[in-house]
Amino acid sequence: MTAPVKIRLAAPRGFCAGVDRAIRIVELSLERFGAPVYVRHEIVHNRFVVERLERLGAVFVDELDEVPEGARVIFSAHGVPKSVPAEAERRELFYLDATCPLVSKVHVEAARHHDRGLEIVLIGHAGHPEVIGTMGQLPDGAVSLVETVEDVAVFSPRDPALLAYITQTTLSVDDTTGIVAALKARFPGIVGPHKEDICYATTNRQLAVKEIAKGCDAVLVIGAPNSSNSMRLVEVAEREGCPYAALVQRADDIAWEHVSGARVVGVTAGASAPEVLVEEVIEAFRARGPVEIEEVRVEDEDIEFKLPRALTV
Repeated sequence: MTAPVKIRLAAPRGFCAGVDRAIRIVELSLERFGAPVYVRHEIVHNRFVVERLERLGAVFVDELDEVPEGARVIFSAHGVPKSVPAEAERRELFYLDATCPLVSKVHVEAARHHDRGLEIVLIGHAGHPEVIGTMGQLPDGAVSLVETVEDVAVFSPRDPALLAYITQTTLSVDDTTGIVAALKARFPGIVGPHKEDICYATTNRQLAVKEIAKGCDAVLVIGAPNSSNSMRLVEVAEREGCPYAALVQRADDIAWEHVSGARVVGVTAGASAPEVLVEEVIEAFRARGPVEIEEVRVEDEDIEFKLPRALTV
C-alpha cells in the first residue's frame, strides 16, 4: 500500500475579519437593495470570491465613471484615496466603504502625523491598492514610499527631524523589521505607530507557515498572485528552508511533478482565500492516494468587525 501523504494544515489560514466583513457588505447590499450593486475594484484579491459575487449580481468596475447615476457602489477592502468618496458624493452616489478597519487605522495614523507637521514614510509595495489608498489620504508629496532597505539608504527627507513611518498591513513581518531598523538607524528620531501596522491576520498566517515549513517537503499557499499577504506566505516558506513552495489559485494549478514525491506537504491559504479552496486541494491529494491530516495551530482568532449602519438598521 502507498504510504499516506501527511498534509500539515496551517492554522490560522484563509479569511480574516476584514475580508469576511467586506464580502458580507456586498452580500447584504445585494439582499437589501437588489442587483446590481457596483463594486470599485475586486472586493478582495480572489477570483473565486469575485466570480461568486458576480453571479449574485455584483458588478465590478475599475473606476467610478463606470457606475451609472443613482446606482449603489461599494469600495474594496484595500481602501481608496480620499478623492474616490469625494467623487461619489459629488455625483450623489450611495456608497458603502468596505475598507478593512485595520487599514483605516493606518489612514488615521497618517493624518495625525501630517497634522503634526511630519513627513511620512510608507513601507509598502508600489502599485498595490492599499498603498494607493493610503498615499491618497494626504496631499501629493506628503507620503514617500520605500519598498526595501536600499530605498531607505537613498531616501532624502525634507527634514530628518520631522519624520514618521507607517506600513502596508500585509507585508512580510521579517522584511519590514529590517526596513524599520534601517529607518531608525538613519533617522533615530523617526516616529512609529503606537501599535504595529502589519495586521494580526498577516502576522498569524506567517507564524503558522514558519511552524510547518521546516518539516515539509513542499508548501502550497492557496491565494491569488495579486494578493500581497499570499505572496508573502510563499516567501516565508522558502525562507524557512522548504525545498518547494508555490502559490496555487485552485487545485488545478498544482504542479504535481514538484509534489508527487513529497511525503509531507504544508497547506495554507492567504487571507482572501475561502476554506472551500483548501478542501479542494486536500481532495485533489486524496484522489491520488491516502492522506493524513495534521492541523498545526499557532493562534486562535475571534476578531469580528462591525458592519456599516446602513446594513444593520
